[in-house]
Amino acid sequence: MASKKASNKRQRGAQKSCSNVFSMFEQSQIQEFKEAFGCIDQDRDGVIKKQDLRETYGQLGKLNVNDEELDAMLNEGKGPINFTVFLTLFGEKLNGTDPEDTILAAFKLFDPNGTGFVNKDEFKRLLMNQADKFTAEEVDQAFALAPIDPTGNIDYKSLCYTITHGDEKEES
Repeated sequence: MASKKASNKRQRGAQKSCSNVFSMFEQSQIQEFKEAFGCIDQDRDGVIKKQDLRETYGQLGKLNVNDEELDAMLNEGKGPINFTVFLTLFGEKLNGTDPEDTILAAFKLFDPNGTGFVNKDEFKRLLMNQADKFTAEEVDQAFALAPIDPTGNIDYKSLCYTITHGDEKEES
């Protein structure tokens, strides 16, 4: 009895974890993604593999796709690309948020000692003077989400989690 109860609980947990990606899209969009997935999954086994991608490119007239390109596409899924993973990848791309590990890697460039923190003032200076320059208002908006300790350091690991998963306070 207890093992059956635990099994049901695990199944509900699995359903809950993958239901988030399905809630990001309208039912009609999910159907369109299913059709696209079916077109790419050439052997109809429910998983997109390198040969499926190669054949799809071939049907589109591109015959000289190299293995590195195909591997890079498959590695975005960080494992077998079934329909749920496929939908998640599109959700990330359409949402405009990079995966958490990508954001963490960017922050680590500013943390050569690997402390998990970056100085708020120095980071502000960089945001306002480098590349796509932030305005003071944009920096203030970004820092409103950031967990900043009393010494003025940003806990960028917590910030990355908030960016990719949402603020716990917003969801409660």
